[in-house]
Amino acid sequence: MLPAYFIAHGSPTLAIESNEYTQFLTSLGKELPKPKAVILFSAHWLSDVQKVSQVDDYDTIYDFYGFPDEMYQIKYPAKGDRNLTEQIKQLFLNQGIHFDIETKRGLDHGAWVVLRLLFPSADVPVISMSVNPKLSPEEQYKIGKALAELRADNVLIIASGGTVHNLRALRWGNQQGDANQWAVDFDDWLKNHLHTWDTQSLFRYDSIAPNAHIAVPPAGNEHFVPLFYAMGSADHEKSANLIHRSYQYGSLSHSVWQFGEI
Repeated sequence: MLPAYFIAHGSPTLAIESNEYTQFLTSLGKELPKPKAVILFSAHWLSDVQKVSQVDDYDTIYDFYGFPDEMYQIKYPAKGDRNLTEQIKQLFLNQGIHFDIETKRGLDHGAWVVLRLLFPSADVPVISMSVNPKLSPEEQYKIGKALAELRADNVLIIASGGTVHNLRALRWGNQQGDANQWAVDFDDWLKNHLHTWDTQSLFRYDSIAPNAHIAVPPAGNEHFVPLFYAMGSADHEKSANLIHRSYQYGSLSHSVWQFGEI
């Protein structure tokens, strides 16, 4: 059985950088058993109803601006998997989870930046999934839990976002320097409660975690909530391990959480 992962996608420029974090993700992709397919929840695809992709050949979406020209030349020509889409549809129907099928949308940078570092040959089929930051954490967790059995079929579940993602709080001149203490304190609180699978506290992170209002701005929680989708898919194991953490620009966290065991 493959684990599930919450993977920070950081700045789009990770696609052209070589640093501690990009090297870690490249190594992780080499160490993992090659999955049959990837289901990826992206913080950059928001919808009020769960979206499930049914795309044969994905376009590469450049959902950013003002970056180096080479960023806009990158292609990640991943393919979909119609059979897996059908399996997901049935699992959601069984659990009473409302969804829509999306047949045209390509992969946004929350998806392709991560996937390109893990699987640079684009030879693993992908099912792209939206997230809904308006749902309660319990509901987001339930969506991930509905997909749990697919992990036993060599399907890798990834949720792409960031535990600390506040663009207004970034120190742009501090690309690889020391992290802000408020960001570390929030991530440490998260670590403690994930390790004990304390969903009662985690589902109330916004009101009880230290510095939550800075780390996860109320109007910008879309990068944090993918964590619950990945976590839910390991509900029967209740195992969480922080396998990487670093920071850029003082507070942009590069956290990778593994849920479940290989």
